[in-house]
Amino acid sequence: GLSSRAPKKLTDQVMQNPQVLAALQERLDNVSHTPSSYIETLPKAVKRRINALKQLQVRCAHIEAKFYEEVHDLERKYAALYQPLFDKRREFITGDVEPTDAESEWHSENEEEDKLAGDVKNKVVIAEKEAATEEVDPKGIPEFWFTIFRNVDMLSELVQEYDEPILKHLQDIKVKFSDPGQPMSFVLEFHFEPNDYFSNPVLTKTYKMKSEPDKADPFSFEGPEIVDCDGCTIDWKKGKNVTVKTIKKKQKHKGRGTVRTITKQVPNESFFNFFSPLKASGDGESLDEDSEFTLASDFEIGHFFRERIVPRAVLYFTGEAIEDDDNFEEGEEGEEEELEGDEEGEDEDGTEVNPEVSCLGAPKPTDALLRGLLRH
Repeated sequence: GLSSRAPKKLTDQVMQNPQVLAALQERLDNVSHTPSSYIETLPKAVKRRINALKQLQVRCAHIEAKFYEEVHDLERKYAALYQPLFDKRREFITGDVEPTDAESEWHSENEEEDKLAGDVKNKVVIAEKEAATEEVDPKGIPEFWFTIFRNVDMLSELVQEYDEPILKHLQDIKVKFSDPGQPMSFVLEFHFEPNDYFSNPVLTKTYKMKSEPDKADPFSFEGPEIVDCDGCTIDWKKGKNVTVKTIKKKQKHKGRGTVRTITKQVPNESFFNFFSPLKASGDGESLDEDSEFTLASDFEIGHFFRERIVPRAVLYFTGEAIEDDDNFEEGEEGEEEELEGDEEGEDEDGTEVNPEVSCLGAPKPTDALLRGLLRH
């Protein structure tokens, strides 16, 4: 009938339009210029040589893996050199040791302003002292690690109000590297003073790493990656477990129709769930998207403790490191946008999150995405 003829006529007209033809031709040209379609057109002998190059590339990846194992040995060696300084840091924080005058001398950049402000302040202090008794000198640096948790977005998002009094007992965080010859890993140790919440003096989180190219996809290798993590059992004191909450539930008896109230324990949001992490599925089963994201976030936090917070704790306490991180991230995320959908290897809807986080120096591109996601 008429209706089927009309579209055909329209199509014919469109196809004769020189602009439409030019646009189509351009599309076709572009398609034929993709690298993979170009490779397809090459003679067999050339393809053989490309395969030989790929073999060499895999061998490079294996050498690179050895390089990173040596880097890990170096990190272990230097960790031993840092440790005495970190031990001293802990003593100053807890107030076990008082720094000497020489140890506590610090010249800030805006010293002149400080001096002026200091003079004014001294006059005020003298006046106040006359009015009041001696000010109380707290022990060490109160709530040092807790303040860091509050300052760092990635951590403060995990901390619930009822976690706060517990975190005030946190006295030190240490990073321990795996021994030579052992599978590559690192342990975060959270040291707590005796408290009313749990009896463990130390809570641990172990991150297992892999530094070898993936057999299925050797070219994706970019250095050691966290592949799994283990928590620890927290020995909560009676009624103090913040990772569960007790709810009352009404139950109706099917036969008799009577109603009784039962109490039931259900999981509760808490920072301390950090110590009972999801397991990465080792047997090739893929995790659902939520679990994948949870795991990726966990790896990201472990990486952040190890790479940034533990080595530079005082700067996260004062907030100086946070300003630096923000500047760094803004630049990073700006670049992200240009790349988006291009080299990210995302699905069409852009939801893929890579749970593997590179553990050396600069985070992988996915880290910046994760940080963005984690912050919102």
